[in-house]
This record gives sequence, C-alpha cells and structure tokens, in this order.
Amino acid sequence: MGTLDKAREQVLSELVREVRQFNGLGASFFRTAAGRIGMNATDAQVIDTLDITGPTTAGHLAELTGLTTGAITQMLDRLENDGLVRRERDPEDGRRVIVRPIAGADMMRKITPIFASVEERWRHITSDYDEEQLAFLLAFLKRSNETSREEIAWLRGAPEGESTDLAAPRSVLESARLVFSVGAVGVVLRGDTEMDDLYRARFEGTVPDVKVKDGTVTMRYPRRLQILGWRTRSAEVTLNAAIPWQISLHGGAADVKADLSALDLAGLEYKGGVTTLQVNLPRPSAVVPIRISGAAASYSIHRPAGVAVRIHLKGWSTQLIFDDQTFTNAGNDMRLQSPNYVGATQRYDIEISASASTIRVTEN
Repeated sequence: MGTLDKAREQVLSELVREVRQFNGLGASFFRTAAGRIGMNATDAQVIDTLDITGPTTAGHLAELTGLTTGAITQMLDRLENDGLVRRERDPEDGRRVIVRPIAGADMMRKITPIFASVEERWRHITSDYDEEQLAFLLAFLKRSNETSREEIAWLRGAPEGESTDLAAPRSVLESARLVFSVGAVGVVLRGDTEMDDLYRARFEGTVPDVKVKDGTVTMRYPRRLQILGWRTRSAEVTLNAAIPWQISLHGGAADVKADLSALDLAGLEYKGGVTTLQVNLPRPSAVVPIRISGAAASYSIHRPAGVAVRIHLKGWSTQLIFDDQTFTNAGNDMRLQSPNYVGATQRYDIEISASASTIRVTEN
C-alpha cells in the first residue's frame, strides 16, 4: 500500500470512529434530555421525530426508531394518554393511522427548548462554512441517514422461517405497475380475478420496503440485503387481475415463477441474473413488450395457443426452442416470428439481451 493509500485509510478510519461516536452521543443526548424532564428516552426520540417529519404514520415511526409495530403501539398509547400526540385515520386511506404532535401540551413545552438549544448550537457551528461546504455536509448526512435506515431494516429482518403478509386497497385505480427489486431465492407472481385488494404479498424471511403511490407498487429490499441473507428470503405476490399491469422485476433470484395467465398484461421487464425464469403469459389485448436481460440457466416463456409473437435474441443461448423449432448456439442478433405475426394487433414482442443455457418460447 502506497503512502497516499495509507494516509487515506487512516483518515477514513478516523472518520468512521467519529461517525460512530456521533451516533452514540446522539443516543446519550436523548437519554440525558429525557431524564431531565422525567420522560422515557425513546418517547423523547419519537417526539423529536414528529417535530422533524410532521404528522406521519405509526409504521413510519416504527421504521425510524427501530421498534416493532407492537412496541410503537404501546408507546403511542402512553404518549396519547399524556396528551403529547393524537392519532387519527388517514382521510386518503382509512386503514392507516396518522400520528400528530400536540404543540400546546405541558410536556411539549419542556421538550421544545432543549431541541431549540441544540439547533442554535448547530447554526453557530455551520456559520463557519460557505454554501458549497454546507451542500457537501448536507449530502453526506442524507447518505448517512439512508445508510442508518438500511442498517435498522437489516437488524429488524424477520428470522428465517417467519412470514409476513401485506396488502393494499385497490381504490379507484384503472391500471397499476409493480416494481420489485427481488433479491430472493424463490419468487412467485400471479394474478387473481376474485381479489378486492390491489395486491397481496407474503414474504418469508426479511420483509422488503413496500410503498404504494399513484398506482405504482414498489417492493425493494435494502441495498445491503440485496447481497446478504438473500438465500433465506422468498416472496409470493398476487395482483388484482381486474386492471392492466406493467411489471418490472430487478435483481438476482434463484427461481422466479410468474403465472400471469389471469392478468391483463401491459408489459413485462426482467433485469438481473436468475437460475430459472418461468413465465405463463395471458392472451394479449394489444402489442405487449417483453424485455429480459441478465444471465440465466433457463428462460421459459409460454403463451396461449394461436397468439402471435416475435423474438429478438440479442444475447446467446446454447439451445433456443421456439415452438416446434430448435436452434443450437443461437444468438448474434437472431430474429424469429410466428407465421401469424404480420398484421396481428394483439401480439408479444420479446427481446432477450441475455445469455442462457436454454431459452424456450412456446405455446401452451
């Protein structure tokens, strides 16, 4: 290791120690401040969090504090009895509970000056820095906070063998999109014509971060979990088949089975390595693009009998099976299409930018 490398490593080691000490002093501050006013340290942390974020959900508070949903519920019961917060139903989603701080509470008047004092000290410290330096510090702190949230999610991961069920109401949506960074051993995806919810999911092992906004369902494991512990995870996701879906799957997986035969599929994208990918397509209602990239042992794509399809193989395959035709060492920008493709208004356009031992595109 050169002199410059050693100097950099020494500075980085010192920086990590200071960041760890910063986090520890922050926890000590909450304990000391809470003890001064006769309050639980974690309660004080929740009050400070609400002051920063404004009204938020109980689930979000659990994520930020690292508490379980049961523990956060007990805490909110206590804070509500003390007159510090108020819980109310989210007017946009009756299944969610919004937590609001009560500014005029007696205990709040004791807490506010303590946090105000810290804020004033920070303003004094940062007065020595110009705008460019402040922007750098802000970017660093944002990335640090994101890392801390990911570490909390990692530590809170469900033990192997436990499962978690999630769902969201469909509301008035006329179409939807699923974006899933998979990173799991087994993934099962299907549609259900009898379901009232927008989606339902069951996760074995660590649960990904799931968000629903403007018709897009996003499921993402924290970055660290994309690599660590993925072999203990599996997922089953069921989508409401009454509306069209655009599906985008990212990340590695051992085995992905997507029975989409009940869905109105608007498009499918898969990016990332996989051992096996099996897809059962529905009868299309328009021209539906299928985009696949990433190395695999095998890709199997099945469509209903008589449905037109075109394949553009940008990658390479030891064996390509297209209906009743078999090609060995296929690739080199290979293009194939079914006899009924030209002029068909309801068809699949499949593009495979990947290498695989076996690729099958056949009729059911």
